[in-house]
Amino acid sequence: MSETSLPSFTLPSPMTVFALILLTYFLVISGFIYDVIVEPPGIGSTQDPYIIEGLSSGFMFVMGGIGIIMLDLALDKNRAKSVKASYATAGVSSIVIGYVMSMLFIRIKIPGYLH
Repeated sequence: MSETSLPSFTLPSPMTVFALILLTYFLVISGFIYDVIVEPPGIGSTQDPYIIEGLSSGFMFVMGGIGIIMLDLALDKNRAKSVKASYATAGVSSIVIGYVMSMLFIRIKIPGYLH
């Protein structure tokens, strides 16, 4: 009898796993499943849901999350001070832009929100 060997699998790199999880997060937050099932229009001017709104807001949420990751990278003691400052600046900027744009989307979509 011949021996059969099991196929060996190598684990994906941590960055590959992170990229897949981030892509999945973006698709879920953007409402991709809803867009596939319901097929709303891409853009428009009435108060209906549109594909571009979901993708834009999903991108803003992902940008804020990446900003938090950059702030964490800025705390690494083994990095040069200028690199840490760059990470911190980019992180804070990403969080602020993501928040401001998300609030702008809400105020455009729901007039009178928080007034």
